[in-house]
Amino acid sequence: MSGVHGVVSVRGCGGSDTFQLYPRKRTSVRDLCHTNQQFEDFLSRLQERIDEAVARATEVELELSSGEAVRDPSRFATLGREHRRLSQVADIARKLMKSRAELTGAQELADSDEPEFAAEAKVEVERLTEELAALEREITPLIIPRDPLDDRPAIVEIRAGTGGDEAALFAGDLFRMYTRFVERRGWRIELLSMSDGALGGVKEVIFKVLGDGAFGVMRWESGVHRVQRVPATEAQGRIHTSAATVAVLPEAEEVDVRIEDKDLRIDVFRSSGPGGQSVNTTDSAVRITHLPTGLVVSQQDQKSQLQNKQKAMEVLRSRLLDLRLAEQEAERSRLRKSQVSTGDRSAKIRTYNFPQGRVTDHRVGVTVYDISRTMDGDIAAFIDALALADAEERLNG
Repeated sequence: MSGVHGVVSVRGCGGSDTFQLYPRKRTSVRDLCHTNQQFEDFLSRLQERIDEAVARATEVELELSSGEAVRDPSRFATLGREHRRLSQVADIARKLMKSRAELTGAQELADSDEPEFAAEAKVEVERLTEELAALEREITPLIIPRDPLDDRPAIVEIRAGTGGDEAALFAGDLFRMYTRFVERRGWRIELLSMSDGALGGVKEVIFKVLGDGAFGVMRWESGVHRVQRVPATEAQGRIHTSAATVAVLPEAEEVDVRIEDKDLRIDVFRSSGPGGQSVNTTDSAVRITHLPTGLVVSQQDQKSQLQNKQKAMEVLRSRLLDLRLAEQEAERSRLRKSQVSTGDRSAKIRTYNFPQGRVTDHRVGVTVYDISRTMDGDIAAFIDALALADAEERLNG
């Protein structure tokens, strides 16, 4: 299968079986289930959640029209976001009901004694089955109770790991991959800091992703990304393995994390590298150490000391919030084994094998045989599969 353009394979939910998905076909709920009974149970739980969501949509509409909600801008905004999501659920639910009714009729015709009618009906059954799978895939993440943090901007940190200059080059490749992914979705990136490596690579880059549901989408990228390829500096054509670490944090607000002045040590120093007149001439760079945790954030990419301090505090708040969330996730993982997310950033999550032209996500067993498109920001196959696997886990309780 090596080198086949656009081919995707997917491991079944909770097991090691591998399902072959053909070019352009996206992961479906059925792909993640082992047996028909498991799939039927999933659909039953799915329908229960859909009914609850549709009922909640009516409640939200009434709340939005109440004077109490109008007088509370924060509450009104929260209800508005919930209403948009539930309106999507209700719209897809109507399409599901229509498609299921049509599928039942087509299946009856497919059993007809009239060969001509039966042949046409079988084609329609196939079309409607694919349509239902797409609708189920679309509605499943919408009916799972959302993490309130999912709607926030994401702070993404990429660091070169083992592998020297090649690791720094790969970290730069990942940054370009995410930049293209963000552009494809119509989002935008705000660069917070970057430390260049040799040969055009990146030792570390920190950036903010701004867009609707940015953290909810980007959160799946946290972990160790491994690359296998022949480095540009390798004269004998040997394949090397190197790695980069990606950390995705929800942007923290001041109300999320309380930081006392007495818990901070702030050092200032002169910026280095390119950056204009203020670099190397003034003490504009800032290093903030959070004494209770030992977390250190340095910032030198902004023009003034004040701007660097503000950006450093923004990153520090997000790291402190992430530290608290990681502790909570570790406790949840102790209580239940999670297939998708363990909160362990040292875990290898994805391998990019350039000689074989494939990218494999080890959490759900998705393999894409089109590495050039992946590196150009087309990572939807992984995110879809991870979101579906997470939704299936949460529906299972």
